[in-house]
Amino acid sequence: MGQVKSQFSEEELQDYEDLTYFTKKEILYAHKKFKSLAPEKVGHNKNARLSMNKILQYPELRVNPFGDRICKVFSSNNGEISFEDFLDMMSVFSDAAPKSVKAEHAFRIFDFDGDDMIGKNDLKQVIQRLTGYNNALSDSDIDQLITNILEEADLDDDGALSFAEFEHIIDKSSDFTNSFRIRL
Repeated sequence: MGQVKSQFSEEELQDYEDLTYFTKKEILYAHKKFKSLAPEKVGHNKNARLSMNKILQYPELRVNPFGDRICKVFSSNNGEISFEDFLDMMSVFSDAAPKSVKAEHAFRIFDFDGDDMIGKNDLKQVIQRLTGYNNALSDSDIDQLITNILEEADLDDDGALSFAEFEHIIDKSSDFTNSFRIRL
């Protein structure tokens, strides 16, 4: 019978399909999810931008210890997220995204200081987020863990992980693509 009119033209949907790992149907579903985070703001405004706090209401981001970092990496405007940013984020975290794309974004998420290396301070923050800030690991336990990680993965012994070294470790991880996923 009656078909619901999309906010997007067929050309826009085709462009989104070409630029993501989603079908047109999945793109429309992603927009429905985006809109549900702030229906009053998104409404019929395709260009609406949501605050990080609104995006962090998405169930899988709310419980993710890196939710704020994920938003920051995918935000094209000071922490505010447009639908295109959201679509890009969800596409990278989809099952269809290749491991290399996921690895590139994981590296950016874990590179807290943005220096294109994952150094000791970055690793410390990753460990603290994974174990919880009130964890049972002492500072010396964390330092030992960082040392072990660098001994295993820092192939050029410069005290930090380059993207190539990070990607090398990711390639050895059989469950990386399954754990680097957010369902629509």
